[in-house]
Amino acid sequence: MKTKGIIPRSWRFIKRLLLFLFIWQFFYIIVLKWIDPPLTITQIGNWFGGYGMKRDYVDYTEISRHAKLAVIASEDQKFPVHSGFDWKQIEKALDHNERRPNKIRGGSTISQQTAKNVFLWQGRSWIRKAMETYFTFMIEKIWGKRRILEVYLNVIEMGPGVFGIEAAAQSYYKKSAESLNRSEASRIAACLPNPKKFCVKPATPYVTARGLAIMRNMSNLSTDAGIKSVID
Repeated sequence: MKTKGIIPRSWRFIKRLLLFLFIWQFFYIIVLKWIDPPLTITQIGNWFGGYGMKRDYVDYTEISRHAKLAVIASEDQKFPVHSGFDWKQIEKALDHNERRPNKIRGGSTISQQTAKNVFLWQGRSWIRKAMETYFTFMIEKIWGKRRILEVYLNVIEMGPGVFGIEAAAQSYYKKSAESLNRSEASRIAACLPNPKKFCVKPATPYVTARGLAIMRNMSNLSTDAGIKSVID
């Protein structure tokens, strides 16, 4: 009899716990529309991994237009128009990874990267990817594009232990994020695929070449009405 009573009570407890977690995360997403995220799992992991942690959140208006355009040109050129997922890029990445499993390519949008870095952990498990999909959908609906890009530019790793565009600008160029020029912004954006490997200053050959390619893309995208509505 006791065993029969334990199972229903345990199930009720699990359901209440899941309901609490759902309400809490929903409230947290709403709060972060206006409040800067606290420590993230990635930041904590870097700290314990010996990389330290430099970060200094800044408002959207305190970020150079060049920096906003550079990360879009580098990471997600369809950012203003997609709903959080670039299905063509995801399909290309899956095809590439199937053919070359030793050289994995990502197909994540800025929205997906923001969701991962704010709410989750680094890794490639299906569980994490499913949760990333959920959080991406939610921030697209609740935050909007400008807030997503603002949070992205404040939390993304831009060097070993360097988080956000302000910390990157200060670390590499001794200036504020608001003062970054096209060349500086493009080189910071060039390191994003692997910020622990690709050095911004002194720039590696890869960063130099990729930075030039990003600047060309910036020139091509600078007059796009959708992008201008996000970065201006």
